[in-house]
Amino acid sequence: MRCEFELRDVKATMATMADHPFVNHIPTMTGGYGYEEVYQFYKNHFIPSIPADANVRSISRIVGKDKLVDELVLSFTHDREIDFMLPGIPPTHKHVELAHIVIVYFKEQKVLGEHIY
Repeated sequence: MRCEFELRDVKATMATMADHPFVNHIPTMTGGYGYEEVYQFYKNHFIPSIPADANVRSISRIVGKDKLVDELVLSFTHDREIDFMLPGIPPTHKHVELAHIVIVYFKEQKVLGEHIY
């Protein structure tokens, strides 16, 4: 999350992932499968769309051998189009808080994939 939300660094984010990762934002079916699709998603959609004041507040975390489940609240000012999460909705400049559940799968200490609800 540091590479995505603080550093906003696509290459650093991808360095945390397995060779064939996947990311799936279930409500909008955005993300990608395989290194190139996930890289393009982070480069062209996810990282440039994150509002500058985005904040992640953890609600709970369950850690397993090869999975992690986070319940969190993402808050931000809707100051830009966020096509992967709010497709087709122009900036409202309102404060937004969205509850999320993120299931992260690991393989050999790298992120294999994420399902985000």
